[in-house]
Amino acid sequence: MPRNLRYRVAVFFASFGAIISLALASALYFAAKDLRQRLVDETLTAELDDYIARRERNPNSLPPSTVTLHGYVQDATSQEGLPSYLRSLLPGRHDLQVGDSSYRVAVVDVHASRFFLLYDVSAQRRREWQLALLLGVLVVAVTMLSGLGGIALAAAVTAPVAELATQVRTRGPDDWAQPLAEGFAHDDVGELARVFDRHTARMRAFIERERALTADMSHELRTSLAVILSAAEMLLSDESLTERQKKRVVRIDRAARDMAELGTALLLMAHEESSFAGGGACVVASVVEEAVEKHRHLLRKKPVRVDVHTDPGLEVQADRGLVDILVSNLIRNAYSYTDSGIITVQQDGRDLIISDTGRGIPGDALNQVFLRNFKDAASEGAGIGLSLVKRICDRYGWRIRLESRENEGTTVTIRFQ
Repeated sequence: MPRNLRYRVAVFFASFGAIISLALASALYFAAKDLRQRLVDETLTAELDDYIARRERNPNSLPPSTVTLHGYVQDATSQEGLPSYLRSLLPGRHDLQVGDSSYRVAVVDVHASRFFLLYDVSAQRRREWQLALLLGVLVVAVTMLSGLGGIALAAAVTAPVAELATQVRTRGPDDWAQPLAEGFAHDDVGELARVFDRHTARMRAFIERERALTADMSHELRTSLAVILSAAEMLLSDESLTERQKKRVVRIDRAARDMAELGTALLLMAHEESSFAGGGACVVASVVEEAVEKHRHLLRKKPVRVDVHTDPGLEVQADRGLVDILVSNLIRNAYSYTDSGIITVQQDGRDLIISDTGRGIPGDALNQVFLRNFKDAASEGAGIGLSLVKRICDRYGWRIRLESRENEGTTVTIRFQ
């Protein structure tokens, strides 16, 4: 899950504080434990040396026996009086657990005797656990303080970045004339704002050139198409034309109207989404029925049956011209690439399904049919139809699914809801 900069800074400081405090606490704990063991060992050594020296002077001297120290002597000939848990210990230093008590044991051989001296370290062990608990609490406290400090520091450090992000996010297309860098100091964030200004200035200039070009081309194209359509209409009203000539004029008229529709769709798609996202209520059934009849000439004398089932209850909030472009492209493809069989157009309260028994699409081309200008070997158009259909669906949030098998047919499903 993405996190903002303030969160990441706070997490970094908390993690850094946790690592440092944990390292220091561990070092302190092990240093204290090592120091305790060294002191105990030194005490054991001093007490043993003292007792051995006294025993050499007086063989009847008793071993140390205090609250923390317990001594035992094992002669070579007898183990009487020696606890069983000491009999297996060899000379050296040992840690021994007897019941609930913990001991540090020193074992020394002198002449024919073996000396045992036990130091009760239970109290030290309890203090070690208390120290470990205290250090753990300190680690948690330092981590929390580091996190809080990180949040406070992040708020101060990231404030200019957050302000820049807010201004960039809330600015509309007409607000970019005012430079971003005016409200920022001459630091890294200010430099970033100046870079934004330079790039937005170039983008605005580019957009203005594109708008001018689009407006000029649209005007000139509409003017030319109006002349062509007007001339075609006059020619069609001329009764002196032969049937063959009329067919050619009808073809010119149809091509001009298709070009006008495509130009309208492309201009609408070039606008901001908010400028046409509503478009009023459009009854899909009427668009489907009109498109089916409008392009029926493409079937000519093909042995193709067209079955149409529509539901007038489905209305979508979309521009009717774009819905017509979407449906017409799909109908035109079905008509053009079906040489015989059945074309089924089914529209219910949620979906539009157009299926045919035509040529189909090769399997290696299915993943590319929605790409701009894609054409397979059997295509006859410019390769813009399905790409435009996909763009219209994406703009309105509709889902499109295409299923096809070569030489068996194609099914296209549009889900409007």
